[in-house]
Amino acid sequence: MDKTIKPIERLHGQIDLPGDKSISHRVVFIGGISGGNTSASNFLTAEDSLRTVSAFRDMGIDIEIKDKNIMIAGKGLKGLRKPDKELYLGNSGTTMRILPGILAGQNFEATLTGDESLSKRPMDRIIEPLRKMGVDIHSKNEKGFPPLVIKGGIIKPVEYATRVASAQVKSCILFAGLYAKNVTSVTEPFISRDHTERMLKFCGAKISRKHLTVSIEGKAELDGKKFFIPGDISAAAFFIAGACILEGSDITIRNIGLNATRTGFLDAIIKMGADVSIKKRTENPPEPYGDIRVRFRKLKSIVVEEKDIPLLIDEVPVLAVLASLAEGRTVIKGTGELRVKETDRIFSITENLKRMGVDIRAEDGNLIINGRKKRFAKAALNSFKDHRTAMSAAVAALYADGDCRIKDIECINTSFPEFFDILDYLK
Repeated sequence: MDKTIKPIERLHGQIDLPGDKSISHRVVFIGGISGGNTSASNFLTAEDSLRTVSAFRDMGIDIEIKDKNIMIAGKGLKGLRKPDKELYLGNSGTTMRILPGILAGQNFEATLTGDESLSKRPMDRIIEPLRKMGVDIHSKNEKGFPPLVIKGGIIKPVEYATRVASAQVKSCILFAGLYAKNVTSVTEPFISRDHTERMLKFCGAKISRKHLTVSIEGKAELDGKKFFIPGDISAAAFFIAGACILEGSDITIRNIGLNATRTGFLDAIIKMGADVSIKKRTENPPEPYGDIRVRFRKLKSIVVEEKDIPLLIDEVPVLAVLASLAEGRTVIKGTGELRVKETDRIFSITENLKRMGVDIRAEDGNLIINGRKKRFAKAALNSFKDHRTAMSAAVAALYADGDCRIKDIECINTSFPEFFDILDYLK
């Protein structure tokens, strides 16, 4: 399905957003292997998070979803049952990369499959550490792509250093570490988002951090808890960006997650001169949240360092849109991980923005963007079947010099089905 986006003058109003996707996934992961009931409000009912729900239902976990509330009847660390069929995970890379850590400690074999896009994403980064922990795991694809087959068994603790800063890889190892005797540790080159650590600790896991190393003590049972899932800051980024580029804009986004490992986008745009203020900050464990107000202000170029990329990895596409209108040259370093997302996001970013007249290029793992002083050129754009590429294109189209048509926008449903409804509300 294609969609035509018309340019507008400004964004204005107050909104609430669906629950954070990363946290919604983890509520199900943790709730399914905890003792007793786990509940959460503001659960994200998008395709990706519902794939995780479906997988746990197929493994015998009772899960009820009503409106945006979820209730999970956990059965403990080893309470999952062997599924009657392969577990189809659609496009959810989060489920594909984290769930094997939990399956590693079960007493059965399971196969994880995905759609065409997910079946092209590398899984060696979890296969290697799990094998070091004694897990029988292999890819049915010789290149290390899904489907994955995991046979649970006895888990050995490990001290593992990851080559990339990935919250998914780290989480997979930490979940597997729950089933091992003694302590399992993961060391990253840079800090990645820490929702798993916060939520596991909240539910009773013995977990600690020292610099870039996170450690978990195995065999600790988890307790079901009640969660509030803050609004997704990665989803908020699209509306924040729109307010930054459309003169006269003034928006407030309520109850947004403010975890320091997720606010790299805010840090970057504040350096660019954006008018951003945070109010009503709440520190309730396990996740902080608050209200964000954004008003239009002209932006300047910056340099984003490689160490900061894990803290804004999902926002790089829309950050590139902002950089295209900032004064001067913006350099976003260390963007190689974006080539192995739902699509090659480096290609999709540069292709769409070039069509809109932007001077942008990828060079040695960096994005180099020279800001322009006028509206984007109207163009035919492509989502490349990637939700964040599609929403970034939609934001750019708001500031084009004519109507822009975006191809294949249905991919947005994987993470944010309400995107266009909320965008229309703010116009």
